[in-house]
Amino acid sequence: MSVTVLLVDDVPELRTVLRRRLRLRGGFDVVADVGDGASAVAAAGLHQPDIIVLDLGLPDLAGHEVLSRLRVVARDAQILVYTGSVSRDRFVLARDVDAYVSKDQDVTYLVELLVELNAKGRQSAKLDLGPAMSDVRLARDFLSAHCARWGCDDILEDGQLVVSELVTNAVVHAGQRCELGIVFRNGWLRVEVRDRGTGGPEVQAPSEGSEHGRGLLLVSAMTKAWGVEPLAAGGKVVWAELRSASHPEATADQEGAESARRSGGGPFPSGPVGSGPGFCFASRMRRPRRPDRVASVR
Repeated sequence: MSVTVLLVDDVPELRTVLRRRLRLRGGFDVVADVGDGASAVAAAGLHQPDIIVLDLGLPDLAGHEVLSRLRVVARDAQILVYTGSVSRDRFVLARDVDAYVSKDQDVTYLVELLVELNAKGRQSAKLDLGPAMSDVRLARDFLSAHCARWGCDDILEDGQLVVSELVTNAVVHAGQRCELGIVFRNGWLRVEVRDRGTGGPEVQAPSEGSEHGRGLLLVSAMTKAWGVEPLAAGGKVVWAELRSASHPEATADQEGAESARRSGGGPFPSGPVGSGPGFCFASRMRRPRRPDRVASVR
């Protein structure tokens, strides 16, 4: 089965060369090649490629903006940045890509790196949950099993608390099933919970007798960054990121990266929600239970 690839570069000749080299190498299928950021986002959403080769010097969107949009529409894709416009140490979202290559490197090097990237794969997993509250424990066990496999046990305790709070919010306040997604890359663990509820976060100062408003305050305290993004097809994704101290590669400036997400524009208000006294979801919509739970691991 061929590995599907999306090529994104504003130089048509380079895209042609890459397409030919990948065809000669074998095992790759270039599903599209485009020259601007908006087309890249559209093609990624349509084709759901395994790998995206991305130039940061595009004519319409800044590098951090197009990368953030690609992560939303094709979250399972591995992204390899191949650029001559921004060095790795000056790109605040460099830790959020699977490989970073300067255009000083020969195309042959790039092709072989794509082979290695495909062989390595991404450390990610998904699990459908809810609407039963008992699935919160299942979510914690799911995270525990994968942290042991990925070697990030040092953040398991905090990660389980984060997963518990986010899944509980989706099940209790959105009143329906949700999808838990976890990704471990370059020493960072990202937790995402997606649901179809229409409500968003509301800042609330929890009172002494209140049962709500405290959970996401704990999430904020235990993570490097967290936030909520509405999804184009409806619903929302609530995400949180933790850093594993046992992985030396996790040294990127998180505050700078999240600042770039906030200032990058794009179709969704991405980035951390803020630093208020606590958040809870307003949605109380209830939907029919979907059929069998499905778990998938890549």
